[in-house]
Amino acid sequence: MSGPPSGPGGPPPPDQVLMQMIMGKLVSKAVSVAADLGVADHIGDAPVAVATLAEKTGTHAPSLYRLLRALAGVGVFAEGPQKSFALTPVGKLLRADAQGSMRAMARWINCEPAWTAWGKLGHSVATGEPCFDAAMGAQVFDYFAAHPDIGRIFNDAMTSFSVVFAGAVAKAYDFSSVKHLCDVGGGHGMLLSLILGAFPGVRGTLFDRPDVVAGAPPGIEKAGLSGRIEIVAGDFFKAVPKGADAYILKAIIHDWSDELSGKILSVCREAMAPGGKVLVVETIVSDKPEAALSKIVDLEMLAMTHGGRERTEAEFAELFRSAGLTLKRVVPTQGPLFVLEGALA
Repeated sequence: MSGPPSGPGGPPPPDQVLMQMIMGKLVSKAVSVAADLGVADHIGDAPVAVATLAEKTGTHAPSLYRLLRALAGVGVFAEGPQKSFALTPVGKLLRADAQGSMRAMARWINCEPAWTAWGKLGHSVATGEPCFDAAMGAQVFDYFAAHPDIGRIFNDAMTSFSVVFAGAVAKAYDFSSVKHLCDVGGGHGMLLSLILGAFPGVRGTLFDRPDVVAGAPPGIEKAGLSGRIEIVAGDFFKAVPKGADAYILKAIIHDWSDELSGKILSVCREAMAPGGKVLVVETIVSDKPEAALSKIVDLEMLAMTHGGRERTEAEFAELFRSAGLTLKRVVPTQGPLFVLEGALA
């Protein structure tokens, strides 16, 4: 489905627009299967016959052809002679080694637990409770702890999200006045590494759960930042490393209810050095009735978390107030994220 055809001189009719939306899950799952198989990595820079791809991926060649033919129709691959396939600019982003790779995100969005949970989205709408719990019998982060293979897929997806958008954060916000930056819930340290790479005068602390930061050293060493980043494991509901003059939280607050988000911000406020600040990096839901990624991601929060949500600027301001902070300013980035700067009230 490359998109509904438009009528002569006008937009497509409503039935075709709606059908495109309804059938979207088929395209999404097909992309995910291709990502799981590593098809884009096997194709590389030159067209490859589907028979060869089937051998490399351990799949049924006629069925793999049908998958790739469908994805060629939406611009992921380009079909050539004798059932060969090449990568388009879109398809190149499914390569694991591509700059801005989205392979990990494609795998997470449609991995079995996430796919199963979203099948019960109606449960969340009816009850306000996460359908992930109903589908998988555990809260999402507890599930990751019990199923580290799925946890790794999720963490890799969050790292790839950082690669795509974190650079925009480093460009939009001036960190030159920050001496010590603590990345709370910073995963494998991608955001922190990008910021420290752009601002040589900053030293950093990466803070996250033990099972998460265990995977951080290789990336930090590759970035040549081992001497400037300290890795600390812990629980951000209880305490964070003390004495930093800025605490940054990217895509953390949206995972939690107002009560728990306020707790996290309060813990950061108590730990920061005099004159310090808290930097929350999230999407902001517009009050205008317009299409926005934040409104779709908000459904992911509804499905997966207990009280997590994307928030409006006014809701963020209230959240900061509840934690003894004042929202000083909001800095947009070249992307869907904003940097919300909070300081002592």
